[in-house]
Amino acid sequence: MKRRLLLFVTVLGFGMPSGVYAQSAMAGEEKWLVETLEKNMDPFADIAMEIWKYAEVGYQEYKSSKLLQDKLKADGFNVETGVAGIPTAFVASYGSGSPVIAILGEFDALPGVSQAAVPYREERPEVNAGHACGHHLFGSGSAAAASAVKQWMAKNNIRGTLRFYGTPAEEGGAGKVYMVREGLFADVDAVLHWHPGSSNSASASSSLANKSAKFRFYGIASHAAASPWNGRSALDGVEAMNYMINMMREHVPSEARIHYVITKGGEAPNVVPAYAEVFYYVRHPDAPTVKNLFERVVKAAEGAAMGTGTKMEYEVIHGLYNLLPNETLAEMMYTNLNKVGGVAYTAEEKAFGEKIIASYEFTKADINTASQIEPYEVIMTGQGGSTDVGDVSWVVPTAGMRAATWVPGTSAHSWQAVAAGGTGIGKKGMAVAAKTLALTAQDLFQNPAVMEKAKAELFEKRGAGADFMYEALLGDRKPPLDYRK
Repeated sequence: MKRRLLLFVTVLGFGMPSGVYAQSAMAGEEKWLVETLEKNMDPFADIAMEIWKYAEVGYQEYKSSKLLQDKLKADGFNVETGVAGIPTAFVASYGSGSPVIAILGEFDALPGVSQAAVPYREERPEVNAGHACGHHLFGSGSAAAASAVKQWMAKNNIRGTLRFYGTPAEEGGAGKVYMVREGLFADVDAVLHWHPGSSNSASASSSLANKSAKFRFYGIASHAAASPWNGRSALDGVEAMNYMINMMREHVPSEARIHYVITKGGEAPNVVPAYAEVFYYVRHPDAPTVKNLFERVVKAAEGAAMGTGTKMEYEVIHGLYNLLPNETLAEMMYTNLNKVGGVAYTAEEKAFGEKIIASYEFTKADINTASQIEPYEVIMTGQGGSTDVGDVSWVVPTAGMRAATWVPGTSAHSWQAVAAGGTGIGKKGMAVAAKTLALTAQDLFQNPAVMEKAKAELFEKRGAGADFMYEALLGDRKPPLDYRK
């Protein structure tokens, strides 16, 4: 059931419930591309599993990034690394001239979700993070698509430029925002991306804009029993801020989401805390509203410091635009996803999946939906989570999809997502995405008029047309390379 912030929905129907691509629906070059991908998928699946094992968090993905770079170099791409002031960010290119088609790839893990590839809760003692959002599959699947398209371009002397953007720190680090701000997408005609999920879909849908900051309070330490009057509690500042924000919730738009975690609260109960920190996220479907809400959060922090006799400073960590759906590209991607089909489980994978479903606390799911394609929808008002792909979509026509790399019903950022992502279920979903991206890139190279139509749609939807001036929500700050340390 769609939430009431849905502006309008267009439903085109269900796709083919097939785990194998529909050859009858494909032309000769499409078949060649998909078959080439299938023949060369194993090395990319192996890379995905290595990145899953590394579980490197945002801006620390040195080994993960290098694996992808080395593979793309070996496959004939020119690789520029350390772009936008980020050591783990890179751009791999093949070809020259127009059009320029880009495919995005991510590879950062989430802290605190360590999990083995088993259908029950079991942490991996060697790591304290995990790929609970499936970015190990995202980067590797996108790279597999790019490699196959490159081979097709070389075989057919296709004119144009293919790029793979290695984009780190999506989880709260806004890696793509810095790449957009540096102008790395300025000459790109279309951008394709995907994301792991528990179902297969390719709708034209938005997301929530998001801005975050760490609010740091400084007090005066003192003995909490013998001389508390000589102290000023930084933790009191954090708690006073949180109390005011929680009262503010009644007076913000219903679509807004404000959440926080206290990252530092003091050292011992008998010491008045001299330092405390709280990390806030502010979200809404509309970026200007996020800016307004964030300013109110800052005011609450200032008031909390004044009332508790402490000092406060804050550091903006990231800021993201909402996704701007492009129906022209989304319809093309949806058509290709239906040609590819969903994920077909083996008996062993189905048994694994049933155990995962049994572990859900609040969700019921049908394991058979992994083989289906969800109806196409147009959702212009954001909901759910946020992504730094949003900033890309405001400067270049962009389309994305989801593939069933997790067992149906699995929530992102859960141990169940990590577990399935480390198995053949994750690999199969990755293959669905890689084939769909590759076919869509192929279509774009062969149909430049589609990109012109997509660009016209972008100009119309964002307003100001070609005169639109992009301004990052995070301002002019440098990439927070140590935000996960």
